[in-house]
Amino acid sequence: MHSLYDISAPAKLNLFLHITGRRTDGYHLLQSVFMLIDWCDTLHFERRADGQISREDLAALLPLDDLVVRAARALKSASGSPFGAHIVIEKRIPAQAGMGGGSSDAASTLLALNRLWKIDYSLEKLKQIGLGLGADVPFFLGGHNAWVEGVGEKMTPVILPAGRFLVVKPVEGLETRHIFSDSSLKRDSETAIISGFAANPFGFGRNDLQDVAQKLCPGVTQALEWLADLGLSGRMTGSGSAVFASLLQPVDLQSAPSAFQVRLCNNLLVHPLSGWASSDSLSVDCV
Repeated sequence: MHSLYDISAPAKLNLFLHITGRRTDGYHLLQSVFMLIDWCDTLHFERRADGQISREDLAALLPLDDLVVRAARALKSASGSPFGAHIVIEKRIPAQAGMGGGSSDAASTLLALNRLWKIDYSLEKLKQIGLGLGADVPFFLGGHNAWVEGVGEKMTPVILPAGRFLVVKPVEGLETRHIFSDSSLKRDSETAIISGFAANPFGFGRNDLQDVAQKLCPGVTQALEWLADLGLSGRMTGSGSAVFASLLQPVDLQSAPSAFQVRLCNNLLVHPLSGWASSDSLSVDCV
């Protein structure tokens, strides 16, 4: 019987992000493609018999009640499991970057503890719990790159070609609420279709949040300008400060500003924990 796991929690990039409208409740309607990459946090789980949830940080110090702890507590509350867990986190994905690090950690926590505690919840049940933790958590639980619509709740798995990307995180981070509350944010992009994206997956569209982000965070502009100096077409991912560019040939990274976090990444065709929870459906339709 397993009593511990060491697992990965991968980041994601938004290949594009269009805002197509706004609901009466204030939530923005969007279209995007979320793509998994091999920039990962590592989480170690050890089952505790006393029912307590404890956490240890090996790299960056996280808030006491971070998403990992909240995910563990949510699963314990929903299942009534008598077990607890000691969770050790080696944090590598930068915060406030738009790369989904916290949501990915929460998803991997749900998947790991679902097995470690022998709960055997289905993937759909875990997604219900995950949605209460954050809008991106169900994506990481789903295990597939996805076309995303609505307020982020409508996801269609997509198959992407293998690709290599240069990802750059400036010193500053960005908070989502500051961007979405800006009056100058573009909120009227035309609705896109999957076939249009599929014709040029790594060059399609834009990030509608980028202009506002550049106004709020000079580091975004600096990172984009550095990518341009390398001959690359960069764009922002998500609603954080990280930017990325698709790579077709090697580039010299020696000129990178020392304060930037710069990483060469490959995309992932599936999540490393795909299949860790049973699916309520017999197959996943990808487009």
